[in-house]
Amino acid sequence: MRKLVSLFLALALVFHVIRVQSQRLTEEEEFSEDLLLRPLPDGKVLAHFLFTNLLPSVKSHGHHHHRLFPKAIYQLVQKFHIQQMELSFTQGRWDYQRWGALDPITSANAKPIGVELWAVFDVPKDKVDATWRNLTHALSGLFCASINFLESPAIVATPGLQRGVSGYLRYGALPREAVCTENLTPWLKLLPCRDKAGLTTLLERPRIYNGHYHSLRIHLKSGEFNKNGPEGGTSLRQSLTLVLKPSKSAVVPERLKSLHSNWSLYLLFKKSLVGKCPLASSSQVHLELEGSLVKELQHVLHNHSTTEFLFISLWFDVADESQIVDKLNVVDNPGYLLMNALPNRILKEIPKSEWEEEQSVHVPCLLLDFEVQDYSKAYPLNVGLSWRAPIAWVPRQGPFRVTRFLTGSGNERGSIAIVLKANSESYLRSCSKFTPENKDAQVCALDEGASGIDVTIFEMVPWYVRLYFHTLKVVLDGQQVALRDVAKWMRVSPSEDRKSPAVLEMQLRVPYNTSIISLTVEFDKGYLRIDEHPPDANRGFDLPSALFTFPHLQTARSYGFVNTAANAVFDQPFFQTLLEEQLVQIYSENLLVHLATPDFSMPYNVITFTMTVLALYFGSLLNVLRRRLGEEERLQAKITGSQHAGKLMTLISKYFGKRSDSKHSVQTRTPLLKLVLIISVAAGIAIYYILGL
Repeated sequence: MRKLVSLFLALALVFHVIRVQSQRLTEEEEFSEDLLLRPLPDGKVLAHFLFTNLLPSVKSHGHHHHRLFPKAIYQLVQKFHIQQMELSFTQGRWDYQRWGALDPITSANAKPIGVELWAVFDVPKDKVDATWRNLTHALSGLFCASINFLESPAIVATPGLQRGVSGYLRYGALPREAVCTENLTPWLKLLPCRDKAGLTTLLERPRIYNGHYHSLRIHLKSGEFNKNGPEGGTSLRQSLTLVLKPSKSAVVPERLKSLHSNWSLYLLFKKSLVGKCPLASSSQVHLELEGSLVKELQHVLHNHSTTEFLFISLWFDVADESQIVDKLNVVDNPGYLLMNALPNRILKEIPKSEWEEEQSVHVPCLLLDFEVQDYSKAYPLNVGLSWRAPIAWVPRQGPFRVTRFLTGSGNERGSIAIVLKANSESYLRSCSKFTPENKDAQVCALDEGASGIDVTIFEMVPWYVRLYFHTLKVVLDGQQVALRDVAKWMRVSPSEDRKSPAVLEMQLRVPYNTSIISLTVEFDKGYLRIDEHPPDANRGFDLPSALFTFPHLQTARSYGFVNTAANAVFDQPFFQTLLEEQLVQIYSENLLVHLATPDFSMPYNVITFTMTVLALYFGSLLNVLRRRLGEEERLQAKITGSQHAGKLMTLISKYFGKRSDSKHSVQTRTPLLKLVLIISVAAGIAIYYILGL
């Protein structure tokens, strides 16, 4: 009995230690989920899912079992010594002019079509290519994609711009890679709750892939191999950016057709939120109203009577003064009605400088926060907007919008043209020294010593499009300028057939009053072997997008409480992401190049003709080799020279194969009778069907 009690106490102690250790490990790791909703000027809605997984340093906390952080990703970090990695799967093109380009979410998550992979390794230089090749194979198996095609150095670039890292950087892109649910499923498996609880329950596959734009993104950053600074942990950010068109719930009256479509979580995803992921430390839904939209709402409020909307809808209790920002009720106003939920917090964008606050350069954005844990199946979260007035606004755009296209004709040569057009005064109004009085001076305080706008261009072109860098021309507002007058620095890497692509990196500095920047470079089209063409070679070959960054423009955005100075909310990973200093970056379109395509029917014709000749030859040869002419002649002589069989017996033996009584007679058969019978049967069947019809 004592032994049994001792065993029971020992097991209880072991289970208690395991439970305490598990709780301690869970507390060390951190997982959070956020959903950002933003109405867009064209009536669509931006839905940005962000899942953040933080893992402390193994050296400081010891080796332990991962309860929240995905083991597969951590193994990649340790095996390939990854400092940073960014992988994106994108379908659709981001519309910078209608959806914006000057905020942290847009700049970091607006990706080119297809697959894009950036990776920084902390390995010896001679092992970088092998590490990259092994990483592409591992990611290909992990995400069920064709990332392993990036193993070839012919489509992988080594950018000179190190993006603020100390390791070795590699870049690759697959612009024609299709994105489907086979990529989304392994992406969801990396989350602690997968798609069983929390925000991921909204991710209905038909709604996602019927949208106008969607991009799966994984951003991995590890401080385990940081040589120049203190050792840090590993952070994994999984984001899904969607642009959806709300489905109409009912027939819209004629007088309301000029309004934007009303939307809610249910109209967007056909589901409502019923709770958070149990393993998430925080789960929030953020509704962001852009500054230009807030400005238009204030104009609409000014044009209406102040007493008309003095009494708030009975659905809501908005006695709290924090829900009134600059005399604009964020729940019920002449522009819209916030449906089905009240925000837990209302945040207001903090200006970047005192001058912006004094001059009111930008109307601050508003952020309405909703805590998912406050909702359940009995009372689900179904936040949305019901529009009351036609409102048009313009999102914050970058200094330029980019267009890239091909010129020339034929399958021999052509040129690539890049055109950057200024976005009106959007960039000038983000400059700290811009005022209506000194508009002609075009001075911007983003770079105190600068005399113009800096634009960095990164373009990678496959080897079969042979660029001639000496033909590069720069035209500003219709006038060609010398490259040395506008280029601060330039790095080119000519292509080598089947070994490396052509890479162009350069930074231009142009005057502030420049409206149009044009760049052209000529190229020759190479010839591919027949086995190097894809199955649909006549469609053409896709060239990856070009990347444009603006070194003196940052996208960091900070929020503060409207009615209190509390700052605890900014410790959450979502707000830390918004506070990061990131360069404004814009991607161009993919290009489709038609190369000289061989006649794929000729190999087919040659193969069929050759196989026919070989079949006839070998058939005739085998027939000659297997025939025994001497034996046939002897048998025929015995039959014709027999003296003991009469003519009748000979005919019967010949046609019916019966044995003669003579010992010299042999059994012979001929196909003549069978042939006659087959022809008769076929003729009878044909006549039967003809008469029957």
